[in-house]
Amino acid sequence: MTDTSGVSQAQRERLVFLELRVYFAGELRRSDIEARFGIKPAAASRDLSVYREIASDNLAYDAVARCYRPTDRFKPVYEFRAERVLAWLLNGFGDGLELGLRQAAPCEGPGQFVRPDLAVLGAITRSICAKRAVRISYQSLSSRARRREIVPVALADNGLRWHVRAYDRERKRFGDFVLTRISNVQLIDDPVDEGELIGADEQWARIVEMELVPHPGIAHPKAIEADYGMLDGVLRVKARAALAGYVLRRWVVDTSPDHRLDPIVHHLWLRNTQTLYGVESAALAPGAAECITEEDVA
Repeated sequence: MTDTSGVSQAQRERLVFLELRVYFAGELRRSDIEARFGIKPAAASRDLSVYREIASDNLAYDAVARCYRPTDRFKPVYEFRAERVLAWLLNGFGDGLELGLRQAAPCEGPGQFVRPDLAVLGAITRSICAKRAVRISYQSLSSRARRREIVPVALADNGLRWHVRAYDRERKRFGDFVLTRISNVQLIDDPVDEGELIGADEQWARIVEMELVPHPGIAHPKAIEADYGMLDGVLRVKARAALAGYVLRRWVVDTSPDHRLDPIVHHLWLRNTQTLYGVESAALAPGAAECITEEDVA
């Protein structure tokens, strides 16, 4: 394979798409590159030539179907993460743009019931980047919407919806705010204190390593080991303490020390339960000793 360091960033993006398409769809046409990037046929032909110079053994031309296919000697030039490939198969390769491209293969997901307001999201992300506080209207589960003053420091996805990690000036601590419950965002011009920024958020900074194993009540644990690609019967997951509870709840992990929860529902058990000591979000996990709501965390 040839060194790719001399390839421009724009062309590298096209080469990544080219490889992704041929590797996972099994075919690639010059028109696929043209449609995705809006380039002329001559430019797409150059991309194919460059890729074949970089990886001469990867592509074979199928004269009957008039497309390129991966060879038996195919070795990816670029490193693909499984979650990105699956996202591409589901949503397409377009950085959020609706390009109307056909799917590489039939692929469906459960869908997103929760869709944040992009104006609110933009205001929040701008405040994060500028390290500024905002006034928001926040609708909680326990009371009507009211004004809150927060310092957003990060975004977090709990698998079902997005949260804003922020310093809550009213409660004087960091917490999570459900993004879709925020409205009327107003930037505050006053400077923020260092104690309100992400560097002071101990729960965000702390990394927790969790050892997940098949629930002891499962009759055939090998099936669960295969599901999660476990090594020696263990899946080691690292997460920020601020998010660990969400991870455990999303994957329905039994965190009770005596694995007392129903194994039909909880296929995984947290073997090293002591790792959750001092983890505030752990109360959200199945089997936690204390149960609180998201509102209590936020």
